[in-house]
Formats: sequence, C-alpha cells, structure tokens
Amino acid sequence: MGALISLLPWGLATDRFGERIVLAVGLGTCAACLAAAAFAPDFGWLVAFLGLAGAAGASVNSASGRAIMQWFRRSQRGLALGIRQTAIPVGGLVSALVLPHLGVRSGFLFLAGFCLLGGLAGVLAVREPRERQLPHEAVEWTLRDRRLWELSLGSGLYLITQLAIIGFVVLFLHDERHLSATAAAAVLASIQIWAAVLRIGGGRWSDVLGSRIVPIRRLGFATAAATALVAAFTGASLWLLIPTFVLAGGLSMSWNGLSFTAAAELAGGRRSGAAIGFQQSVLSGVGAFAPVLFAALVAATSWRAGFALAAVCPLAGAFVIRRVGV
Repeated sequence: MGALISLLPWGLATDRFGERIVLAVGLGTCAACLAAAAFAPDFGWLVAFLGLAGAAGASVNSASGRAIMQWFRRSQRGLALGIRQTAIPVGGLVSALVLPHLGVRSGFLFLAGFCLLGGLAGVLAVREPRERQLPHEAVEWTLRDRRLWELSLGSGLYLITQLAIIGFVVLFLHDERHLSATAAAAVLASIQIWAAVLRIGGGRWSDVLGSRIVPIRRLGFATAAATALVAAFTGASLWLLIPTFVLAGGLSMSWNGLSFTAAAELAGGRRSGAAIGFQQSVLSGVGAFAPVLFAALVAATSWRAGFALAAVCPLAGAFVIRRVGV
C-alpha cells in the first residue's frame, strides 16, 4: 500500500530532479527501512517499516524507466524496457530460491543489501541529459490525458489475470491437486522464466512493428485463450494442466514491459516519469484489491469459475486500449 501513494510523487520527482537522485534516495531509504524491519520490536513496527520500504522502493519504477527512455531510440525502447521488466520475474525467481532458506531477519537484511546495491548502481551508472526542467503542465497533463487513463485502466484489467495465476497457482496445485509445495513452487519458477523470455521477445516484436498497442492487444487475446484453457483443465491430468498453467502464466506477465513503454512514450521524455508513476499507481491500486476479490469469488463459487472470469479480463482490457495510438 505504501507504493500506491508514492508512485506518482516519485515520478514527478524523477522528472524534476533526475534519475540518479531518486534512485539513490529511494533505494537507500528502502534499504534502511528493510534493515529496521529486521529488528522490529513488535508486529506494529514491522508493518510500519515494511510500508515505508514499499513507498521508498517504488522510486525505482519511474527512475529506471525514464533513464531508459533517455538512452534508447524509439526503435530500441521496446527491447530495452522489455529487458528492464525481466527484473520482476528474475527477482521473484531469486526470492523463491533463496528466501525460504533464510530466517526472517536474514531475509530482510538480504533484501536490504540488494536495495543498497541497486541505489549504488544507479548513482554510478545512470547518465542524465543536461536539460531536466519539469514542464509546468506535467501534472495537469498526466491527470487529464485520455489515452494514459485508457492505457492504465486496460493494463489494470490485464493485471487481474496475472495476479489470479501468479498469486494462486501454488495454492491451487498444492491444496486442490495435492502437488507437493516444492513441485508447485517449481511450476511458479517455470512461469517466471517463461515470462522473462516473453517480455524480452515482446519488446523486440513491438520495435519491429513500430507499435506497442498492437502486441499488447494480441498478447491479451492469447492470455485470455490460455487462461480459459486453465479453467477448462482444472480437473484434468496434471500432465495437461501444468503446461497450460505455465503457458497462461507467462503470457499473463508478457505485456508489462510494453505497457510501461507505451506510458512513457505517450508522455515524451521530459514527462515520462510522471506518466510511468501514474500508470504504476493505477496498477498498484488494482493489485491491492484484485487478489482479495479473486479469492472471495473462488470461495463463493469454484476455482474453475474464478479462472474463467480471469480469462475475460484481458479481452476487456484489449477493448479499452484499442484507441491508444502508440
């Protein structure tokens, strides 16, 4: 929830002060909060420190995205931001492999160390253009631009499907299909690897086409079809269900880099931090409530009904973003 309230301010700060300062301050503060969480005296302090860590760590979204916008031409940005977006599945994979073997305190300190390394890398490696004055109309433009709203809301519908699969595949396979926790986690790891490949490939595909929206919509249709198969196969053989989960899970994560790129390009280089911050705020809001609603739906109906509804969401998202011209 901390990220939800800080993403747009971090985006505006990136446009005004630059990527290096935002990365250093944001990730440094995040590391300090995670280290404090490792030694929290009680649950209340733990929640507070983690909330502050989330708010501070959100700085990386706009800062890293804006940096890539400045470094690469339009014909290269899809691939570049696709590679950047693989940090999420790669980070999830590393966490899944490492954190279960650490204690709570060691786990928080491990994460804090990586945040410090990220902040240091930003300071040393990021190069900024000399001109970096935030246009006065940036905030007004960000909140009023119809295409940015449509892109953000459409992406939010895609995210519902992503969270339904990524957030619940281990629980479903373990509790409903009696797969071991280790085997179910391996399925999730396979999804993350497949997603990383698709994010890079999708970015390059958008560069070749010269469009971000066309690939996003086509990936949405593919995600809907694969998720519908998951719903149909919930009671099928695991030999059939697991590959379908991996296919649908990877596709459900494939669009993120393209949506990120589209938001930045709608704004242009000087306002890209604000646009990315706004879009990520919308996605963060959806991410806060979608898992709860999906779980309630499954509890009230069935897993099949839950995944079937999740399959509809990318179709609705593709309809919403059809007029976004990037």
